[in-house]
Amino acid sequence: MRKVLCKKYNKEMEGLLTPPFPGSQGQDIFDNVSKQAWGEWQARQVRLINEKQLSMFNPEDRKYLTDQMERFFANEDTDEADGYVPPEA
Repeated sequence: MRKVLCKKYNKEMEGLLTPPFPGSQGQDIFDNVSKQAWGEWQARQVRLINEKQLSMFNPEDRKYLTDQMERFFANEDTDEADGYVPPEA
């Protein structure tokens, strides 16, 4: 199992098996984001895309999601789908 120092949780955790997409941003995620944090981001991204009716063909929508992703991994305030209530732990 590959380990990374996850920038979201600031601890060593299981890493992704491969970069999630090509380029330097994909490599940065591969090197610094845990498998758990990536999964959490993917779930939030799906909610944002669906709720806000974002299109990956629209450069502004892609930029918005990239900004939200960076904020999510940095533990900064991010948008959430309206009315979303996280499941109780």
